[in-house]
Amino acid sequence: MRNLVAFPVLGLVLILQTSIFSQVQLLSGAADLVLLVIAAWALQPQVDSAWHWALLAGMLTAFISAMPFVVPLASLAITVVLARAIQRRILNSEWVSVLSVTILGTLASHLLSFIGLVSIGVAIDLQDVVAFITLPSLFANLLLCLPVHSLIRDLALWVYPPEEIV
Repeated sequence: MRNLVAFPVLGLVLILQTSIFSQVQLLSGAADLVLLVIAAWALQPQVDSAWHWALLAGMLTAFISAMPFVVPLASLAITVVLARAIQRRILNSEWVSVLSVTILGTLASHLLSFIGLVSIGVAIDLQDVVAFITLPSLFANLLLCLPVHSLIRDLALWVYPPEEIV
């Protein structure tokens, strides 16, 4: 039952991503709200369904984007792996974890997107991609990662309430 909350949340996030956040651009880069939500969900210690959310979000994103189907799935899976590794082993600070996963997840997503586009024959210059798309997108993601993390943390506490001690 707890996994069913992913459908309306990710549906709303995808609608916001395609209608609002993709239109608000810095140079040619835009915030990736789906990546931020998946990263924030995977960083919650009580959550056990991060992989389900990443798979669903990846399939929904792949369905509506022009990227090769595997790129959104792989980038969100890498984001979950990074979030789980950082959450469990590397960092104890919540905010540093959020910023680290946002930076690494954005870079991994853009690298996979670049490789995916080059593999299907799109001629793009790596320097232009980094300067005009990746860095502005990274900045936009960093601006939004803390508010998104706070909202997702509250959602996780609602979906997975702490055990009451009697």
